[in-house]
Amino acid sequence: MGGKGAAGQASVASQAEPRLHSGTRARPDRGKTAAAGDEPEMVQLLTPDGKRIDSARDSYGTEYTVEFTDDEYRGLYRDMVMVRRLDAEAEALQRQGELGIWASLRGQEAAQVGSGRALQPQDMAFPTYREHGVLYCRGIDPIMPLGLFRGVDLGGWDPNKFKFNMYTIVIGAQTLHATGYAMGIAKDGKVGSDDGEAVIAYFGDGASSQGDVNEAFVWATVYHAPIVFFCQNNQYAISEPIERQTRVPLYQRANGFGFHGIRVDGNDVLASYAVTKAALDQARRGQGPTLVEAYTYRMGAHTTSDDPTRYRLAGEVEEWQAKDPITRLGRFLTDQQLADQAFFDSVDEEAKAAAQELRERVLAMPDPRPEQMFDHAYPHGSPEVELQREQFSKYLATFEGGAH
Repeated sequence: MGGKGAAGQASVASQAEPRLHSGTRARPDRGKTAAAGDEPEMVQLLTPDGKRIDSARDSYGTEYTVEFTDDEYRGLYRDMVMVRRLDAEAEALQRQGELGIWASLRGQEAAQVGSGRALQPQDMAFPTYREHGVLYCRGIDPIMPLGLFRGVDLGGWDPNKFKFNMYTIVIGAQTLHATGYAMGIAKDGKVGSDDGEAVIAYFGDGASSQGDVNEAFVWATVYHAPIVFFCQNNQYAISEPIERQTRVPLYQRANGFGFHGIRVDGNDVLASYAVTKAALDQARRGQGPTLVEAYTYRMGAHTTSDDPTRYRLAGEVEEWQAKDPITRLGRFLTDQQLADQAFFDSVDEEAKAAAQELRERVLAMPDPRPEQMFDHAYPHGSPEVELQREQFSKYLATFEGGAH
């Protein structure tokens, strides 16, 4: 084990309602009726107060652990701080009228950075519109999604180069895209070994109720697709709490489709990494799909057009703030003497400088010409699109020199 990790071993740990070691159980968590049975288990390697757990097992008996160097532990902390700071800058830009809308990831940094760092270069990721942390881990310039939300372009990065698909606004649609891609690489013979390829599809707890997601589950299991479905259960589908989506824990839904589901503490970057890595390894070896439910919390609004104070209490937010993923890892680094105040200050300064640069680049973005919407509709052009461009240009010309 890298670093000066603390001792301790546990089979599983529950972030919200702990499972009692005596065999008795705490009250069921939200979204689960008393008649539903066992308290859901949660893989955890780092407690909210920063105590390290050497290994953990899921309900299938799979053991999870991590072996990081001291630098790698510090790198995970840096990633999460950087991602949160860039996210906060984007939210501020929207509030100042520089972006049309923004979907914040605040509170979900551990789930995204942990799973993002578990990906191999050959793996393909299919995001929603909130996976800014995964995008960062894939080496994509953070300016790219801001062009989308500013209305300048449709994203701008090359999905094939970075192995990271374009953001998907239609809820749940990316899970079908991901499943089809996974079926394709299986047919191409790119799975079946440790250096094979795998796919990960991100979605939220609300999307789990969409038909597209459930259809993706069917196709993935029937065709034994090499895919990991990564559900970030942040407790709310916009304003609807998780109990409006399901009466059983989300990860258990996988059983009905014929594949394994695992719940991981989504505010624990170490466990998020370990569980995702194991699921991806299984997928690339040809062992089929896995559903990972990262149990986390959306600290802010669903998007900048949302007001979460209308549907949740301040006490609930405060309860989850005590489980903050960045604070948690920071405590571990401090307790294990892997980082000092100088390190934390340098990371904060680096993140502040990156945010300032991001702001300047956003403000310098040129406004696109309206006709640009036709430029990349087809790779080799189209007579129909050219006709539409011509007609639209004539329409725009009627405004030149006159009132709009």
